[in-house]
Amino acid sequence: MKDAIALTFAGPFALFVGFGVLFYVFRVTGVDPIPMLTVIVLFSPIWLPFAMFFVTFDRWMESVRLKFEDNSGRVTLRIKLPQEVFKSPEAMETVLSQTANAGKATNLMEAYIDGKYPLVQSFEIVSIGGDVRFYVNIPISKAKNLIESQLYSQYPGIEIVEEPIDYTAEIKWDPKTWDLMSFHFVKQGASDVLPIKTYIDWGLDKLPKEEEKIEPMAPLIEYLGNAKPYERVWIQILATPHASMSFAHGNLFKKETWVKDAQKKIDELMGRNKDKTAPAEFEMQPRLTTSERDTISAIERNTSKPAYEVAIRVLYAAHPDKFSGEMITAMLRAMANFEVVGRNKIGLGWRTDFDYKFLQDRSGRRRTSFKKKELDYYKMRLYIPFEVKNGSDTTSVMSVEELATIYHIPGSSIVTPALSRVESLRRDAPSNLPIGTPTSWS
Repeated sequence: MKDAIALTFAGPFALFVGFGVLFYVFRVTGVDPIPMLTVIVLFSPIWLPFAMFFVTFDRWMESVRLKFEDNSGRVTLRIKLPQEVFKSPEAMETVLSQTANAGKATNLMEAYIDGKYPLVQSFEIVSIGGDVRFYVNIPISKAKNLIESQLYSQYPGIEIVEEPIDYTAEIKWDPKTWDLMSFHFVKQGASDVLPIKTYIDWGLDKLPKEEEKIEPMAPLIEYLGNAKPYERVWIQILATPHASMSFAHGNLFKKETWVKDAQKKIDELMGRNKDKTAPAEFEMQPRLTTSERDTISAIERNTSKPAYEVAIRVLYAAHPDKFSGEMITAMLRAMANFEVVGRNKIGLGWRTDFDYKFLQDRSGRRRTSFKKKELDYYKMRLYIPFEVKNGSDTTSVMSVEELATIYHIPGSSIVTPALSRVESLRRDAPSNLPIGTPTSWS
């Protein structure tokens, strides 16, 4: 709230300071400002509307979008895993493809009066003292019925329960009771169009026998299952539909998708110029290696699918006297499972700590402030990058294939006791779920 108030008055305050500096310069240099002010006032019917538009545009859009988000509401659903899951992560890819409807405004009324815009979906894997649980936190009016029906259709036997109290309510900000660290993970390749290691690279799209499957999430689940009873590890994957945006959708400037960037990367790998032609002489044409061919194929496959703008946050909490650095090291190793050398990986972009504490945060106040903010942001399902200068923790664009690899219902090959499953082998979907797939979230 304080940040919103500050942003509201930032524009007028900057304008006031600017005029003050201008008059001070006139006074020092002995220039009479009256003629200039006369011209400014005379032409104010022309420039003032444009100035007011640019000053108030962001604030107006922020207010109507906040209202839209409040009206949509949010709910936390716990996903209880069935005893038998023989499907590959492609099943979750299908679910994510259905919920990837951008939900953007279709007309100016929806954009600027209703404030309609794509809302974030949060896919979460948490360890509560070694008990590994799967959650989704989604808008009630826009995605709840859709994601429930899709999960039930893809995973027979699954059980979805609405949590009356969000699990995050357990931890309240009190440094004497809980110490915590928060981490931001992002894709760290040269470009987002370069995919991470997905379930297709593991050969799971070919549906091997259950005993032959390699579960991409196994290291992550094993890590979460090793948490002690007094430890909490929360993994939050915030995903917002990735789509082109323009003024008609509530954006002042046009925003393209990653399709053009993908084509540029392919042209770069193939040695083609902007006209997509190779060098005239055959001897001068670059020879693609097997790795480069695989990369181009992966880029084309990846960017042909629906995508999300993704932010990954990991929060580790424990009693101050029992805070373990080993859990942090193990978490970094688990996230490294999705790396393809020379292509892309998921790496650490930011953390609530400093490399040189004695210079950057000698008193510890900044670190304490970061921890409190991150706990609040996690509970609000809000992501704000902290590395403003180098942008090392800005959101990454991921296809549904990549996202489904990181978050899906793990198969029966994972038998760790930390991963509880429902007792019944099959459970019918609730009879009151909507039939069919909605084409819009409106």
